[in-house]
Amino acid sequence: MAATAAIYGVGFCSFSDNLSTKKLIKRRGNGSIIGVRSICSRREVGSVVRCSSSSKAVAPLESEGDGRRCVIEEEEEEGGGGDVMRFKMSDFKVLDRVSIGLGGRADEVVFEAIVKDSNSPLHNIKVVLRKLVSTQAKRRGMRAIEVLKKLVRRKLMYHSYSMQVYGYISSPTSGRGSFTLVHGYHGSFSLRHWLQQSDWLPTLEATLALDEDSVRRVGDDTVGGSAVSRQLRITRILMRDLLIGVNYLHSHGLAHTELRLENVHISPVDRHIKVGILGNAADFYEDGPNSSTMDNNMDRRQMMIAFDMRCVGFMMAKMVVRELMDPLIFLKFKSFLMKGNDPSCLREFLLQILSRNSPSGNVGLQILDRNWGAGWNLLSLLLATKPSKRISCLDALRHPFLCGPRWRVAPSMDIIRWGLGSTAVRITEEYIYKQPQRNRLSYFIELMEMLNAHSRPKNWLELLPGKWRLLYCTGRQIGLTLRQPSARVLIGDVYLTINRASKLNTSISFTSDIGFTVMNGRDWPHDKSADIEVTMSLGDNLNQNDVTPSNIVHELRVQVPPEMFDLSRLVCGTYVDSRLLVLRGVNGSALLFTRSMC
Repeated sequence: MAATAAIYGVGFCSFSDNLSTKKLIKRRGNGSIIGVRSICSRREVGSVVRCSSSSKAVAPLESEGDGRRCVIEEEEEEGGGGDVMRFKMSDFKVLDRVSIGLGGRADEVVFEAIVKDSNSPLHNIKVVLRKLVSTQAKRRGMRAIEVLKKLVRRKLMYHSYSMQVYGYISSPTSGRGSFTLVHGYHGSFSLRHWLQQSDWLPTLEATLALDEDSVRRVGDDTVGGSAVSRQLRITRILMRDLLIGVNYLHSHGLAHTELRLENVHISPVDRHIKVGILGNAADFYEDGPNSSTMDNNMDRRQMMIAFDMRCVGFMMAKMVVRELMDPLIFLKFKSFLMKGNDPSCLREFLLQILSRNSPSGNVGLQILDRNWGAGWNLLSLLLATKPSKRISCLDALRHPFLCGPRWRVAPSMDIIRWGLGSTAVRITEEYIYKQPQRNRLSYFIELMEMLNAHSRPKNWLELLPGKWRLLYCTGRQIGLTLRQPSARVLIGDVYLTINRASKLNTSISFTSDIGFTVMNGRDWPHDKSADIEVTMSLGDNLNQNDVTPSNIVHELRVQVPPEMFDLSRLVCGTYVDSRLLVLRGVNGSALLFTRSMC
C-alpha cells in the first residue's frame, strides 16, 4: 500500500448502558488523522446521544433505512456537543391539531403532541411533530439537527431565539424511511397570524405581558398611550428581539435564508421571538474559514448577511405598514425595489399607493415619520439596493428608530442629514400661511446645504438624473392663498426632469412640467373655518370672458417660481442626495425638490 493511502482503525467506547459507539478513524500512512466518524448503535429508543470531539467530521448526519443506526457529525471544537433524542411514535399522545408546514409547504405535515413517556425528560410537555415527506424536506430536518449541534455551545441564546430541536423519529416504511422532526411548541400562531388578527395589538401586548420593566428593554419609560405609540413600542420589541436572534446566527457563521413572518413565532413562555427550526440555514464558509478560498468566502458571507437583512427589512415593513399584508400591495412594494429604485424614496412611493382612507388610519406612516423620519431611514438601510450598503444587525440595534427616549443615541451625520430633509418635507406638506413656518423651512434648507455630503461634480452627475417634484420655494408661495385672481388656477405637481445622454457624457438637459386645473365660476370659498360644500365639474368649457389662455398663463407665472419657466435662472445646486435636491436661483431663492416615483 502506498504511503499516502488511507488506513481505517476501529475503536470502541461506551457512553451508557443503552448506547455503544464505534469510532472510525481515518489515518494517512504517516499516522496523521484525516477525520473521525462515530457510529452509534442504540439498544433502546428514547436514549440521548452526546458526541464531542476536536476532530473534523467526515460525514454529516445520516438516517439509514433500518432505523437503528445513525452517523452523527462531531463538533469541530472541544467543549461542543448537543443533545439529540431518538423517539418512537408511541412516546407521544398526538393531539387533534394538524396543519401543513411553515409557509404552506406541501411536503411537511405538522402535528401537535404531548410526550407521554414517563422516563423522558420531556414528560407531559407539548411538542411539535414535523413529518418530513420529500427528500428535500428530510434534508431540512437533518440540517436542523446539524445546526443544533453547532449552536448549542451557547444554549441560553439557542433556546431563547430558536425553536429548540429535541430529536427525531425515524422508522422504515415500505423500503423508504420516514423522518419526523421533534421540536419545541411555541403556540399555533406565526407572527403573520398574529398581525392578521383584528385585535392583534392588545393581544400581543397581553402575550408579551408588557409592563414597565419590559418596555425598559427598548428604552421606553411608559406603557399605554395612543395607538401609534403602542404600535411603535411593540415594533421596537419585536424588531430588537428578531435582530438579536439573527445576529446570533451570523456570529456563528450561519445565515437563516428563510426569514419571513410565516417562519417566526412568539413564545408566550419566555416572550422571545423564535426564528424557526433553521432547516435551511447556510454556512458562510463552504470549506472552513481558514481555507485558501478566503476571499470567495468573505464575498459569500457578505451576500448571505445582506440577504438576511433584506428579509428583515420586508418583515419590518409589514409589521409597521399593515397595508403591506395585502399580497397585491406588497407585490407593488416589492416590484418597486426589484426595478432598482432607491429605497430612500419609499415614502414618496407609498404615499401614492396607500389609500388615505385606510382601515389602519395610516398609523404605519405616522410611526415611520416619527423622530425625524428615523423609521424610513432604517427601512432604506435594510432594503438598500447594493448588498454592501445594507445595515448589519448590530448597527440596526443602535439605530435611533429602535431606541426609546430613555436611551441617548449619538446619531451619525447621515442620520442628521436624513432628519433635516424629512422634517423639511413634512413641513411642506402642510398648507403654509404664516411667516414662522416659512422661516423654519428656510433654516432647515440652509442647514442641509451646509451639511451637503456630495460636493464633487462626479456625485452630482450620478445623483441628478431623474424626475424631481417641486416641494417648496423660499422666494414664492405656491397656491391661491387669499388672492382672488381673475383666472382661478389650482397648481398640481410641478416637475423638473433631468436627463444625461450617457455615462461618458457630462452634459445634462432640463425639462420642466407643470400640471394645473382651471376652475369655472367666480365664487371661491376663502373662509376655511366655515362649513362650505365645494363642488367642481371637470371638463367644462371655459365660458367666462376673463378666463382666457393669457390670463391662465399669467396666473401660472404668479404662483410658480420663475425658475421653472426659465431654467437659465437656476445658477447652482447646493444639496443633493438620493431623495432630495436643492437648487438656487439667480435671485437667491432656494427650490426644494424630492425625487418623484411616478
